[in-house]
Amino acid sequence: MNIIKRVSVKRVLTEASKEKLQQEFETRKARLDEECQQLSFEKRKIEVKQNISREEVAKRFNREIDKRKEKIRWLEYQLEQLEILPLGSEIEDGEVESIVDLKVGDTWDEQMNQGAIIVQDGKVIRIDK
Repeated sequence: MNIIKRVSVKRVLTEASKEKLQQEFETRKARLDEECQQLSFEKRKIEVKQNISREEVAKRFNREIDKRKEKIRWLEYQLEQLEILPLGSEIEDGEVESIVDLKVGDTWDEQMNQGAIIVQDGKVIRIDK
């Protein structure tokens, strides 16, 4: 019987991958900052209109801005951690699904053990079972 299990993908931190991650984090951070500015602009624009509750508008927009600011703080934390990590470290990079051939007599724990795919600079260098 074939079943599907989740397998984690880990990235080995190299100089190139570290630089790429930093750029990705900075790009996401800039996009979120831009969204915050746009939301602030939209909030001021809507508050000028007469027949709406300014408090409700402010609360709703501030909630959205706060969500984005929290994401920015998380990205800043990730950037700090990236600076600390030594080259060669393995970092989580998501999950994929894998098909496992399960037979009567197989040890369940061994078959379902999380395993991992290790990638370095875009190439699979190891598959842990």
